[in-house]
Amino acid sequence: MNSHYPPSWYADSAPQLAPLPTLQGNISADVCVVGGGYTGLSTALHLRQLGFSVALLEANRVAWGASGRNGGHVGTGQRADQATLEKMVGHERASRLWQLSLDAVALVEDLCQQFAIDCELGTGNLHLAAKRAHIGELEEEVHHLRQQYGYEHIEFLDQQAVAQRTSAQGVYAGVLDRGARHLHPLKYALGLARAALSLGSDIYEHSRVKHYRTSDQKVIVSTDQGQVRCSYLVLACNGYLGGLENRIAGNIMPINNFMIATEPLSEALADQVNRDRLSLSDTLFVINYWKLSADRRMLFGGGETYSSRFPSDIKNFVRPYMLQLYPELADVAITHGWGGTLGITLNRMPDFGRIDKHTFYAQGFSGHGVPTATFAGKLLASAIHGDCTDFDLMAAVPTRGFPGGTLLRWPGLVAGMLFYSLLDRWGR
Repeated sequence: MNSHYPPSWYADSAPQLAPLPTLQGNISADVCVVGGGYTGLSTALHLRQLGFSVALLEANRVAWGASGRNGGHVGTGQRADQATLEKMVGHERASRLWQLSLDAVALVEDLCQQFAIDCELGTGNLHLAAKRAHIGELEEEVHHLRQQYGYEHIEFLDQQAVAQRTSAQGVYAGVLDRGARHLHPLKYALGLARAALSLGSDIYEHSRVKHYRTSDQKVIVSTDQGQVRCSYLVLACNGYLGGLENRIAGNIMPINNFMIATEPLSEALADQVNRDRLSLSDTLFVINYWKLSADRRMLFGGGETYSSRFPSDIKNFVRPYMLQLYPELADVAITHGWGGTLGITLNRMPDFGRIDKHTFYAQGFSGHGVPTATFAGKLLASAIHGDCTDFDLMAAVPTRGFPGGTLLRWPGLVAGMLFYSLLDRWGR
């Protein structure tokens, strides 16, 4: 893979996308999209399908950020569970949000099929109770989704049934969701880029946006070496927004998450740790998540940091989380360790909105970005085209900024996360 991508197993295993040009000089487009991850690429793709001209500006390489480094889980539901959403927005709107989540998973599948994106697309997620106190919560969730939402692809598994599917230690029950999917995130993102390019999107790499302004009913978006004059602007930066737009920066908190990849496991050991080749996760607040690659590597994510620094030794930072669940992997070599930055919100629901009539954004996917950010692109494109129904539904979900805005959000978040980390270890 091109050396401009941060080192990871994903970068080493994804077919290379030829470098794209840097913006030079002044151009015009109907829409300028800032950010080359799932949100931006999906927005560009769907805008082209609707007939808009698009210029996408990416500060590094396409899918350089979280879209190329995440766990690859394509889960159903919103990031907040349905019971929480019902309290937040009422049952009717919660039901509509549930359907949008299913539409998001279906969209990922449809795009993979339509554009022949080979991204190791797999089926099923197993969510595991990490504490005995969580068993009842999982059982209740399954009952609720079946009874209230008619969702039949979900099943509660007791400890014995879980043990038939995975040798994970210290887990007490699970929820098997056959409607969920999983994939190779960088292969998927690069597939979206190729699709957007094939439809006529103009994508510029190494074109960091410095600022933008509105003039004569047009938006002028400036980089070091050029400008885009457009009718609409989409901010699709998520955890990499920085100081580009302070009016929405305080709505999200960038945090770092870390992953490792092992050497390929034997067929027998792969069957032992993950018989059905599912994606897996647990109920801890600082969640562990994992799956097997197509060549039977364990891809395991665990641990977070809340500063700009990554651990000096990511492999040994994440390894204990994996071995706590799978001690039989103690002698398996770890070939890769990497990290990435994502954006979270206070209530873990994504932050959709308009800054003005020209400027739209979607951010804060809180670890649920593969389906939700992809779907956000479709909703952003539809809203610019004039159909705001589903975009407005997402934008109406109550969100609020972190206390203290960008200046004071960090110490408050760290205090809160330390509290929940203690609950992971000792409490419920």
